[in-house]
Amino acid sequence: MSHHAVQSAKKPEVLILELGDLRAALAAGWGDFRAAPQFGLFFAAVYIAGGWLIVYALTATGQIWWSLPAAAGFPILGPFIACGLYEVSRRRETGQPLDWPGILGVILRQKDRQIPSIAAVVVVFFLFWNFLAHMIFALFLGLQAMTNISSSFEVFLTGNGLTMLFIGTVIGAIFSGVLFSLMVVSLPLLLDREIDFVTAMITSVSVVLRNPKIMLIWGGLIAVLLFAGIALGFFGLFVSLPLLGHASWHLYRRALEE
Repeated sequence: MSHHAVQSAKKPEVLILELGDLRAALAAGWGDFRAAPQFGLFFAAVYIAGGWLIVYALTATGQIWWSLPAAAGFPILGPFIACGLYEVSRRRETGQPLDWPGILGVILRQKDRQIPSIAAVVVVFFLFWNFLAHMIFALFLGLQAMTNISSSFEVFLTGNGLTMLFIGTVIGAIFSGVLFSLMVVSLPLLLDREIDFVTAMITSVSVVLRNPKIMLIWGGLIAVLLFAGIALGFFGLFVSLPLLGHASWHLYRRALEE
């Protein structure tokens, strides 16, 4: 058994990150996107089509209010798309050819590895957050059910409405923080090494605990870039998604010992 195989079986060593690492990861991510934009644009398009579908389904059923938690939770449903972007960065790093069959094949192979387990964790989180969002809404605005929420936003400016928005935001932030901590390094780690998903998530949380300031800045950057992308009618995501995907790979590389 080679030294590398033993190495990959145990929990990887977590390194200390600095602001320079964040800048370098973003620069390298931008470099990957510019070098092979067709992949970034393709994966972003798949993602955005899904986003539009969710919004369309909700608008068509007249449940526009639920598109808020759905749209906020949607950016976490893409582990497989993330793997495509990581693979492009990994191949550029190792000088391997960037070909469609190879990269799509790697994504397809993830279904037999640990990524589906991670995706299941994300989905459970997402469903629980949606359930909580419904609960919070019912608690504070349940009695105002007669107003049409999508056309009369002033209901949110009432005492109850503001309290609901505040509590919902706080709980949402906690959820996002926990999920971010579990995912930030685990996804690229699972693509890169033979490791089980629990070890990968523990490693990811260790990176966040070891580098709380840098990871808080990174999480904030992700949120800002994604919401800016969504605010531009999802079109901004054609740039922000590939950039974040490629940069995440390079940050993972800097966060763990080879």
